[in-house]
Formats: sequence, structure tokens, C-alpha cells
Amino acid sequence: MSTHPLRALLDDVAAGKFPPADGLVEVVPSPGGRADAIIGLTGHFMLAADIDAEEVAARVSPGDFSVPMSPATLTWLGQRLGSIPATFDALLCRIGGGEGAPDWLREVDGHDHPRVERASRYRQEMRVFVTDDDAAVLVVGRGVCDRWEFGFEVLPGAQGHGFGRKVARAAAGLVPAGEPLWAQVAPGNAASLRALGAAGFVPVAAEVLFPRSRA
Repeated sequence: MSTHPLRALLDDVAAGKFPPADGLVEVVPSPGGRADAIIGLTGHFMLAADIDAEEVAARVSPGDFSVPMSPATLTWLGQRLGSIPATFDALLCRIGGGEGAPDWLREVDGHDHPRVERASRYRQEMRVFVTDDDAAVLVVGRGVCDRWEFGFEVLPGAQGHGFGRKVARAAAGLVPAGEPLWAQVAPGNAASLRALGAAGFVPVAAEVLFPRSRA
């Protein structure tokens, strides 16, 4: 089975290989799964959705870096795809180590946790972990193009003590060694961005997902 173009792009980016800053919007087929996506890199974009490339080109002029992920374009894409654009996120990556969960992190059945409910809209094969003091929850699963993704949440009373950094570092051990692990964070979430940076995650792109109905 051939690799989807978006997965190939993400794997390259995780390895530090970026496309040229040519201002182009590549349109490739939908990745399947639970969401289509648009990825914005430094001067280059990829839209993974079943939409006519000529229609996109007529609306988005090459070289105008501000247009492909502008609110107007995202709204238009959502209408064309029958979806509502999800959060505009910064996309960060770190290579996994495969060490497994540390002894202070235990796996649980977390289907009732709101973090898990949100993650299930976009991810499959999810595993849920909590710290031994229940101060933080971590969710790892397969997302767009079957990539490894994770999200975490630290309870308000435990914030400001480095739990986010600690949990993010542990997440990298929960995926196979050498596999990229991805995190999506709202740009305004400075606390999470700082925690991920301290845990070795590097910002590489911006991303908006277009979820499909699960009805």
C-alpha cells in the first residue's frame, strides 16, 4: 500500500525535511479516517480532502501566505466539505523512544473523561493514562493518516509544578522507537506550548482539521 501524500509530508517534516517556501497549496486526496486536514508550513501548504484542485487554485492565489488558512478560506472549505473547521492549532513533533510508561503513570479505562471524549472525535486506538496522584491525564492514539498523536491535561490545582512537561516527556515513550509523535496546541495556550518545548517537542506547522460526521 502506497503512503498517503500527507503522511509522507509529515514523516519528512518530522525528520527535518521541509518543502520549499513556494507559496503553493498542494491538494491531495482525503486521508480517510475521521477528518480531512489543511497543513500550513513555512510558505507551503497541503490540503488533504476530496475537492477539485482547480477550484482551490481559483480562490487561493499562489504566493499569498495569508490566504490559505485565513478564516474566510477555512469557512469556505468547511462549506465545500460539509464540515465545520476545528481549532486552528500549532503542530509540534518529537520522535518517540518506545520505553513504555514510567511507574508513576498508569493506564486506565478513561472513556468517561471529557479529554477522552474530545480526542475520540479525531483519534482511534486510544490509550488513556493518569498520574499516580490523578493530577494529570494523557491520551495517546492514532489520528490523521494513522499518525501517533497525544493530548494531556493537568488539573488546575496541580498546574505550575512541571506536571505538563513531565507528562509530555512520558508520552514520547508510549510510541514505538523512531516513530514521530504529534501534538496539536492552540497558539494561545502558552502553558502547553512551554511544557511541550521543554519536553523536546518542536513546532513545525499549523493545522486545521475538518471532522466528518460519525452518524
